[in-house]
Amino acid sequence: MTLTLQSTDFEIFGLPPQFAVERSALDARWKELQREAHPDRFATADAQAQRQAMQWSVRINEAYQRLKDPVKRASYLCELNGAPIEAENNTAMPAAFLMQQMQWREDLEEADGVADLEKMADDVAQARRDMLEGLRATADEQGDFAALAQQVRALMFVERFSRDVDQRLDQLGQ
Repeated sequence: MTLTLQSTDFEIFGLPPQFAVERSALDARWKELQREAHPDRFATADAQAQRQAMQWSVRINEAYQRLKDPVKRASYLCELNGAPIEAENNTAMPAAFLMQQMQWREDLEEADGVADLEKMADDVAQARRDMLEGLRATADEQGDFAALAQQVRALMFVERFSRDVDQRLDQLGQ
């Protein structure tokens, strides 16, 4: 198969289109692709070859940024499989998830010390790890991309909350 700028990120990196990605292999392949396409290698080539090298370098970096981040990778898989995330338009969540989010927000408001916030950060980190494993199972084992899209939207909420907890910790640390 000949790669083009329109090839999928997975094709460019020679990976199967799945959620589970070995980070060390991804990093190694990125370095290899960058060496091959780096614009400096084409400094003495004609303008068209230089332009193509620049386009490939940008495309490789875009693909790498998407594949190395689990949320972006899951979102991309959803798009490739006809189930776009549409986080701005689709905020429907299960009631139990929304109740948990409300409880976390209340706990964050009531937290009165570093110990409370660190415990909360640990709890949220564990929830994130559990959710990432759920993404892997939904994508790679079940192939249910509509469910994956909902899980990604939920994980986006959790990541936003995690940043809020970290911000509060930073404020207390000053």
